[in-house]
Amino acid sequence: MKENDPMESSRQKLLSALGLCRKAGRLVCGTPLICDALRSAKKPYAVIMASDNSENTQKKLRDKCTFYGVELLTPDLDGDALSGAIGKSGRTSAVAVTDENFCRLLKSAMKHEQ
Repeated sequence: MKENDPMESSRQKLLSALGLCRKAGRLVCGTPLICDALRSAKKPYAVIMASDNSENTQKKLRDKCTFYGVELLTPDLDGDALSGAIGKSGRTSAVAVTDENFCRLLKSAMKHEQ
């Protein structure tokens, strides 16, 4: 890892923002819980999906987000990196952001990543 690598710095910002969002209690973690949250009256503002999900999980999340009108984001993070960012063990397929300000923060961090 290079110290001055802008892509790595952007990735760290995104991971830090995800961790902050988790600590604030503004994330729903895992595909089944996200599907439940999408059906609820207070929908998430965005869903962030791991880049290495199976085709079935990708389709399920894509279809649900499209149906309920929630933005689906796919940064260059695998399930292990997503889990590490939010302090979970194992692998996390996706997280849903339930706060508008945190959603803006994450989108901003993702723009810098590209």
